[in-house]
Amino acid sequence: MVAVVLACLFNPATSAAGDAAEPAARADASDTAPSGWTWPLPSFRLDRPFVAPPHAYGPGHRGIDLHAVGAQDVRAPAAGVVAFSGQVAGRGILTIDHGDGLVTTLEPVVSELAPGTAVEAAMPVGTIGFGGHAASGALHFGVRLHGEYINPMLMLGDVPRAVLLPCC
Repeated sequence: MVAVVLACLFNPATSAAGDAAEPAARADASDTAPSGWTWPLPSFRLDRPFVAPPHAYGPGHRGIDLHAVGAQDVRAPAAGVVAFSGQVAGRGILTIDHGDGLVTTLEPVVSELAPGTAVEAAMPVGTIGFGGHAASGALHFGVRLHGEYINPMLMLGDVPRAVLLPCC
């Protein structure tokens, strides 16, 4: 079970650049993963990784926080249909249903899109807003599969290899 939990966690110290002092950064996030998914920001640094909760109601971080570097434009991570666009607890939320049980949530987002609007991968869907748990200028990106939160990086092909840590 420990190996499964470790495999689900993303350790920011093991960035793609291999720099243990700095979270992973992307100068150009325009590449599309084999899954057809793309990053919701054109340029960013990873502020906070996904942390799987130990059980459905346990603590964790059910998504990743991306701090925009430069443009504050938010893009659809994959093709789908806007399921919700509006305010929840004082922050803008945009939810996109991608079909096959996959749903993304982006927050805080200011968006003019109405529910039912079709979107394509990398299509502009709004700008970073204010509020929520993420730092100012950051976007929280969550993905659910059949109602269960999964690491968004699974859809983007950037989950690093699991590293077993020494115990005791």
